[in-house]
Amino acid sequence: MTAECHTPAEPRPPANRVHDDTVLDAARECVLALGVRRTTLSEVARRAGVSRMTLYRRFPDVNSLLAALMTREFGALLGQVAAPDALNGSLRYLNAPNGSFSALNAPNDSFGVNGGGMRRRLVACVVEGVRLLSASPLLRSVLEVDPQLLIPYVFERLGSTQRIAEQFLHDQVLAGHADGSIRRGETSAQVRMLLLTAQTMVLSLRPATSDVDEDALYTELAHMLDAALTPEATA
Repeated sequence: MTAECHTPAEPRPPANRVHDDTVLDAARECVLALGVRRTTLSEVARRAGVSRMTLYRRFPDVNSLLAALMTREFGALLGQVAAPDALNGSLRYLNAPNGSFSALNAPNDSFGVNGGGMRRRLVACVVEGVRLLSASPLLRSVLEVDPQLLIPYVFERLGSTQRIAEQFLHDQVLAGHADGSIRRGETSAQVRMLLLTAQTMVLSLRPATSDVDEDALYTELAHMLDAALTPEATA
């Protein structure tokens, strides 16, 4: 009599084997499909293919899950902002003569050339960050469906993603101080004003573009930041 062989069913991965990205991808799908307030841990667990207990051990509530999602999304966006192609693209707003939107004449007008150094790079970073955030499906979903969720981060406190942005800006401002392209001042105050300026534009871009061209606003943003950060001329 021969032993009968059976192929065991593939077990579900244990909790510590489920990658965070799997859960965060599922959370992103939920927010885009249902909105933040209708997103539940049960629905995220179902879409991620994990048990609710597995999800609860990683994220005790929806708020902690959404905070992790926004941190991941914003971190990825910062990586895009710093990419050379993105920066050169956004510099067209700073280089646009008399409000026109001519293409950047690389390499002569790329950042670090023709003066400006880190200041031009910082301006391009902020403009590109505003553009990417404004186009983010996740942020647009929150603004359109659950805008009240952003109220605490406008009127009460800075969130983790805002702190990440400030650290990024802080490094850029210090580099601009070092190469002489950014006006010396209280670094933390300069960084905070850059954050508030960008944040205001991101949150208000939709109504702001109802009767004003979006590219024209980006051009004004670029020139406003460049003028504010340019060192004062010495006699």
